[in-house]
Amino acid sequence: MQSGLARRVALVTGGSRGIGRASALALAAEGARVCVVGRDSDRLGEVVDRAGGSAVSVDADLSTEDGCRRAYDACVESLGSPDILVNCAGSAGMGPVLDLRRSDIDDALRLKLHGYLTMSQLVAPDMRRRGWGRIVNVSGGAGASPTSTNLPTSLANVAVHNLTRALSDELAPDGVLVNVVAPGLTLTDRATDLFQAAAEASGRDVDSLIAEAGAQVPAGRAARAEEVAAVICFLSSDLCSYVHGSAVYMDGGARRATP
Repeated sequence: MQSGLARRVALVTGGSRGIGRASALALAAEGARVCVVGRDSDRLGEVVDRAGGSAVSVDADLSTEDGCRRAYDACVESLGSPDILVNCAGSAGMGPVLDLRRSDIDDALRLKLHGYLTMSQLVAPDMRRRGWGRIVNVSGGAGASPTSTNLPTSLANVAVHNLTRALSDELAPDGVLVNVVAPGLTLTDRATDLFQAAAEASGRDVDSLIAEAGAQVPAGRAARAEEVAAVICFLSSDLCSYVHGSAVYMDGGARRATP
């Protein structure tokens, strides 16, 4: 089956690391022309090099409206108006709920909720005019599994789910599909760094900590970023033609809610 991604223009935020990086590379491998957005210019350059000439990069802070506009304008100037938007920027802080500051919550929402919304508002008009578009928001399993230490992440993620539903209702009649992917435990660079810090603090081996965490998942292991990227590619493609406002939980079966 043909994905229909060849020559499509994809704008991927948070593309310098983790799931965003894997998604940018996967879309480029399918023939899409990819604009990768992030805040680490060196890492962005590595992604562009690996994409084999089918990508450009933009260094922008998507927690601000100016940063979002800069990323969008750079994509249009270099590749054209985006057919696909993958919102993957940002990771929220964590900490005990009684120690949180208002700014911890504000920072999480500013990047994930406001940034995702602004980027979607920028790309939507041209998608509507063309009668074709894909917006894939990357949330996280914490949106459905709040704990006493992940509230900023959880609130940002559940906000992304609500944003996805609202955008889908608005854009579905115009041929624009909006969906959300909610990964669980995934061995991104950030997750590996957190495991490494925990290993150093406890004097334990990092691989054993990762194995123990994976064993708590019904699938028995953590996901790879490339596995999440494969689903993002599907949701961005012609193969995905009647999936609107849906949430795909890629958590190895960890989510307890039904459905």
